[in-house]
Amino acid sequence: MQIAQVLERAVQIKRDQTATVFKGRRRTYAEFKDRVQRFAGGLRSLGIGDGERVAILALNSDRYLEFYYAVPWAGGVFVPVNTRLAAPEIAYWLNDSGSEILLVDDAFAAMVPELRKAVPGLETVIHCDDGPAPEGMMSYEGLIRDHEPVADAGRGGDDVAGLYYTGGTTGVSKGVMLSHRNLVVNALNGMPAFQFSEKSRWLHAAPMFHIADGSAVLGVTMGLGCHVFIPAFTPAATLSIIQGEGITCTILVPTMINLLVNDPTLPDHDLGSLENVLYGASPMPEAVIEKALSVLPGCGFTHAFGQTECAPLVSFTGPEFHVLEGPHAGRYKSAGRAAYGVEMRILDEQGSEVPNGTVGEVCVRGDNVMLGYWNKPEQTAEAKRDGWMHTGDGGYLDDEGFLYIVDRVKDMIISGGENVYSAEVENALYQHPLVAECAVIGIPHEKWGEQVHAVIRLQDGKTATQNELIDHAHSLIAGFKCPRSIAFVTEPLPLSGAGKILKTELRKPYWDGYGAKVH
Repeated sequence: MQIAQVLERAVQIKRDQTATVFKGRRRTYAEFKDRVQRFAGGLRSLGIGDGERVAILALNSDRYLEFYYAVPWAGGVFVPVNTRLAAPEIAYWLNDSGSEILLVDDAFAAMVPELRKAVPGLETVIHCDDGPAPEGMMSYEGLIRDHEPVADAGRGGDDVAGLYYTGGTTGVSKGVMLSHRNLVVNALNGMPAFQFSEKSRWLHAAPMFHIADGSAVLGVTMGLGCHVFIPAFTPAATLSIIQGEGITCTILVPTMINLLVNDPTLPDHDLGSLENVLYGASPMPEAVIEKALSVLPGCGFTHAFGQTECAPLVSFTGPEFHVLEGPHAGRYKSAGRAAYGVEMRILDEQGSEVPNGTVGEVCVRGDNVMLGYWNKPEQTAEAKRDGWMHTGDGGYLDDEGFLYIVDRVKDMIISGGENVYSAEVENALYQHPLVAECAVIGIPHEKWGEQVHAVIRLQDGKTATQNELIDHAHSLIAGFKCPRSIAFVTEPLPLSGAGKILKTELRKPYWDGYGAKVH
């Protein structure tokens, strides 16, 4: 189970087939491997050895894909950084992971001086964009040009390959340690689920720092397909490249699909090549999937459910269940059935399996499950109990093994496909001197699925505006995590017998009339 083996096999079988397409650049699998080996040699010359971390803060590109292969090829561990984070959050990731090398492109080069000050251990910054490297940075292309190809470092199996950071209910991000085995097994699980093959022309439109698109990093190569990139999703760019490059498959969060199928220029594009659109990261509104089935009648849809800790695929609902009529009608509302290499059970609070139709916590077992959280043994032990990964999602199974998600055990909000952990937002709001109590919850939103909403009690006799508190949050955390709305209350927030704020009570007025507490 080695990441290097996936690329080695592709070159052995299809060395002259196009592997990557970006901004007019087309490279074969043989050229792709050569660049990976040379960049790995450059990383070793910079001191990267077994288990050393290398981070990247960049938009999608062919170089991003090379990074994913070159770092483990050099023996290192890759750390993809969320491009939507604020500088203090990025600094935390870099410091916590101990990353000594950071790759940046032009979109984030201006952040480097601030990051250097905040990250004492950051020794080298590599510019991974076109054009000359800014002062004080090394050139990605220069490293490839100046180094000979090197052999793979030989790491694999349970050796850590990547650290994917995820928010935490304690308000502190956790580095999810995914091994070579985790990621290769996930790719194998994804082969039948996502129908990767030699004919696949995969569009990296979703952000490549996210583990959802990360499934295609290995899966498309394993299937001997072609990787096509756009820097970031926009409806215009996505529609244009689907037509221009004959894209057959991609993954989008429901918010992206909503924007795409409602774009007024969609009828002007030939999207006949599109065979399968995967979606996940947040629930899909029924109106959106019905519209998508209508405007893209020749395209299948696959709902993938998972989490970073599971590398990430847990279950999927294929195109055969995305129908509005017949015996499978309505099945798309489920999160599907367990992926081929995944064992899934619904457990109660005592760790016992519950009967079908009974709500409990979705728990997972398999070689896709993470090694643990980076330097957080207590949290690892809490998440992985009795051999089972406890996902924090509440749901039930029907008699045919279809999973239905009804609520989240962990206090998490999914807005526009991004995970927002309420404790992170609450920690930021509590730093405002006028905030006495606050609770952050998710409320329904037709476009984003859920909206971040704060309920706040101010210090007695004090006043503050909604904009003032939102601006305060913006100074500390990423914009997508900040509240979009605030309700001010004068009475203390309701508490449980254990002294915890009863968020279930705060949510009730907003979720009244909804069958499930996710949207």
